[in-house]
Amino acid sequence: MLQLNLSKRSSTNEHHHQDSARNSKLSFELKHAFHSVKSQIPLNHCIWLLITIFLQILILFFLIRSSPPHPSPTNSQQLLALNPNCQSGYVYVYDLPSIFNTEFIDKCDELDPWKSRCSAVSNDGFGPRATGLEQVVPQDLTPAWYWTDMYAAEVIYHKRMFSHKCRTLDPEKATGFYIPFYAGLDIGKFLWFNYTAKDRDRKSEMVLDWLKMQSTFTRANGVDHFIMLGRLTWDFRRLTDNDSEWGSSLLYMPLMKNVFRLSVEKHQNDDLEESVPYPTSFHPRSESDIVQWQNYIRNYKRSKLFSFVGAKREKIKNDFRGVLMDYCKSEENCRAVDCATTVCSDGAPAIMEAFLDSDFCLQPRGDGLTRRSTFDCMLAGSIPVYFWRGTFKGQYEWHLPWMAETYTVFIDHDNVRDTNGTLIQKVLEAIHKDKVKEMRETLINLLPKFVYGKPGSDLGSVKDAFDITIDRVLKRLKSRRDQYFDS
Repeated sequence: MLQLNLSKRSSTNEHHHQDSARNSKLSFELKHAFHSVKSQIPLNHCIWLLITIFLQILILFFLIRSSPPHPSPTNSQQLLALNPNCQSGYVYVYDLPSIFNTEFIDKCDELDPWKSRCSAVSNDGFGPRATGLEQVVPQDLTPAWYWTDMYAAEVIYHKRMFSHKCRTLDPEKATGFYIPFYAGLDIGKFLWFNYTAKDRDRKSEMVLDWLKMQSTFTRANGVDHFIMLGRLTWDFRRLTDNDSEWGSSLLYMPLMKNVFRLSVEKHQNDDLEESVPYPTSFHPRSESDIVQWQNYIRNYKRSKLFSFVGAKREKIKNDFRGVLMDYCKSEENCRAVDCATTVCSDGAPAIMEAFLDSDFCLQPRGDGLTRRSTFDCMLAGSIPVYFWRGTFKGQYEWHLPWMAETYTVFIDHDNVRDTNGTLIQKVLEAIHKDKVKEMRETLINLLPKFVYGKPGSDLGSVKDAFDITIDRVLKRLKSRRDQYFDS
């Protein structure tokens, strides 16, 4: 064992001496090379050579330091990488307690003081399937027709949101946050009789109390949040706590000051609000449904110059609808549907028949400045005649051209009243047939923008009213949130 250790040590020492000899030889050769170079290059040249090398290293160092890093992808590039169809961003749908939405559907018998609303909120908000249209619309399109309630949009939007291509389950990826509170269904039962202001505000205050507990709401004070209001904006703008005053005060509650809202009729001076089309009865299942209906109304043979669908409001002094109804019934060139004798509220074949059969349709004010019937009229390819500027001006700007005169006719209501309606026929008869055809073609091309497809339907390259709305909402919310954090 001792002999083995000595042998190993001897071998190690021998290798060490060999390495030392090799290093000494290398050092001698380097010194010799340096002296050889030194003997051939003057000293001042060596100094300049060293300075040049040092400056080159210094320049290279600063170039590396000043080069910009590889640019990080922009928000738009990141969104494009996630889904090329979601360049406007992603929407997150809050899972609210059922008391704020689906419970209204479950208790639909309690939504209206006069009648059940269960039919109106059925079929994802589309209502019952339309009947009696076999002689009015193409037979293979009848499954796409429902008797849809004019105030069902908040249910329709909620159901459509679940299958939206740009919905995200991760709130950190969301551009916008949708609050699925059925404020319209909530306030509907409290608008009449002896309910108090507190009754009308109770659920609105509760949902805002829930929201203020969410970090996604508080971090930007709600600037990236939005809500769909199924009724007119005026139903949510009570100014005082007077029990006799109309509506809730939802839109004036402090936590709503930054929340963007959609409604079927907006306040024209409110930048946080945008109007969307009333739901009609036609809910296409495919792009071919839309094309087939467009061709149908384009080629339909119309026998009347104009039509009016509505009812007199006997309790209203100087009721303008009464003027229109009396005049229409007296004119051979006008087709009237009197909703005092025909049930119109839940849909009726007679309404679509009248609009299909006329070039123009008379559209007075509804509960507000706008009217659901206007969209039923346009759906049939009939040109709306309106009597108050606010019916189109400033409304539906995301869906309809701002130049309303390209697809509508305006006649001032005071002038109509002064002539007992006779001015209407004079104005309409003066419009050349080629112009009428051109205006109808404009409506036909606009049609996809004001109908709501069925949830999960494939409309191909077509964007319907819902698609257009959500795309524009996300763009608006992204801009608002960027401004909020930049400031």
